[in-house]
Amino acid sequence: MTMKTLKEIPCGETARVKKLNGEGAIKRRIMDMGITKGIEVFVRKVAPLGDPIELTVRGYELSLRRADAELIEVE
Repeated sequence: MTMKTLKEIPCGETARVKKLNGEGAIKRRIMDMGITKGIEVFVRKVAPLGDPIELTVRGYELSLRRADAELIEVE
């Protein structure tokens, strides 16, 4: 089974967070947004060049950088 990241999820799809990669401040910033293991993330919109990615998490609308989205493993 191949690893899938949040960056690869198409618009209008929902994914469940499996694992957060990354260290220190980057991981802390992602977790501060409410993105934690087991949470469902809905991809609302992806900018034309792929950055940023607009998400809905726990009822909140967020923007996430593509580099950060690559650190979030989903299923």
